[in-house]
Amino acid sequence: MPRLCKGGKWVYGWCVVGPMNEIRIPPEAYAEYGFQRGETVLITPGSRHSGGFGIAKAEKLALSGIRARPIGQAAISSGYRVVLPPLAGAQPAERLLVVRGSWLALSFVQRGPIFDEALIHDEIQVFLVEKS
Repeated sequence: MPRLCKGGKWVYGWCVVGPMNEIRIPPEAYAEYGFQRGETVLITPGSRHSGGFGIAKAEKLALSGIRARPIGQAAISSGYRVVLPPLAGAQPAERLLVVRGSWLALSFVQRGPIFDEALIHDEIQVFLVEKS
């Protein structure tokens, strides 16, 4: 998992939105955040600055005391796949930068300084939705 600049955030890679609005969570992020196949996760809005969304376990959000307003929910299927709700704002073939966010939610970023920096790093792995 690369760190794009000294003191910057860690990134897991690029995630490309599939034709059915599916994404693939990078395996390293899947393990780190404790996601499980068949589990229902909450989709939370990203920041105004970076756009995108976050994926979080409901129990982590509940324990945090933070009053997050989910924009949807989704089940994790085989191959680390999640079908995004329309309010996530992702479009098929769009590239999202998968960033280690807070301990609460895995971040999928659409724009901003970290996104722009990632564009010049050819070594960042790309995660595509695999055909089932």
